[in-house]
Amino acid sequence: MPDTTNSTVKDQEPTTLDAVAAITPEQRDVPRSLWNDAWHDLRRKPIFYVSSLLILFLIVISLWPSLMTSTSPYACDLGKSQMGPANGHPFGFDTQGCDVYARTIYGARASVAVGIFTTLGVAILGSVLGGLAGFYGGWWDAILSRISDIFFGIPILLGGVVILSVIKGGSITTVVGFMVLLGWPQVARIARGAVITAKQQDYVQAARALGASSSRMLLRHITPNALAPVIVVATINLGMYISLEATLSYLGVGLKPPTVSWGIDISQASTMIRNAPHMLLWPAGALSITVLAFIMLGDAVRDALDPKLR
Repeated sequence: MPDTTNSTVKDQEPTTLDAVAAITPEQRDVPRSLWNDAWHDLRRKPIFYVSSLLILFLIVISLWPSLMTSTSPYACDLGKSQMGPANGHPFGFDTQGCDVYARTIYGARASVAVGIFTTLGVAILGSVLGGLAGFYGGWWDAILSRISDIFFGIPILLGGVVILSVIKGGSITTVVGFMVLLGWPQVARIARGAVITAKQQDYVQAARALGASSSRMLLRHITPNALAPVIVVATINLGMYISLEATLSYLGVGLKPPTVSWGIDISQASTMIRNAPHMLLWPAGALSITVLAFIMLGDAVRDALDPKLR
């Protein structure tokens, strides 16, 4: 009599192996890191793709504005002052007869540059100072806390009016330096709290028990797990820094001509809103869309990195 038991097992083995192989990584009970979970959640959010495409478009026109227009933002004709849309000039002209469309396109460069460089400076400076204060504590933590309290007592807009009105130039470097100077305490406090929470976790205590050095624990175990709240705040604040630059330029203490900026164009067009509303509409609309894109991206990143919101 043939051995049907063995033959049945042999016939079932390939089927079982095929079924196991057909299981996707998402269906397997495999633990994923915080960053893998965040990326998995971001891919499911339409708001992430919409905001990312808008930001990518802004970065492209900031780097290569000639792709969108061949007209120079400095080519002006007083004979066309405040004229509406015309052939080849869809946004019309400003008071100096400059093409509003060209100035709107080129204005993205200064605004996006200020936002990105300010965010990087604030994130790096605040993370380093706050992380060291949270890790070592003691007198370093006490000094940083008192310095942060002093900076928190200075309204950033009022501080900009006072400080930038004294500094001559009004370049991108000057505006970025001022924003980093008054913006790092917020990130420092968040980084400090995240590091204090992370260094109390079991994996850090285990690394300390195994003889890991302070620098190794800080760089290898604490920093990767404390970056999430800093990234969320930095992403959301990027849009705020762009808006702040436009406000300071509007008040005349931020960027100054010949730099092309949305804030400068809005300031010049505000007095002509009744006679030539197109001068104000397009740079203000571009500024609003840019700030909204970064805020939407920050909200999506926050929802993905916060386990309590899942």
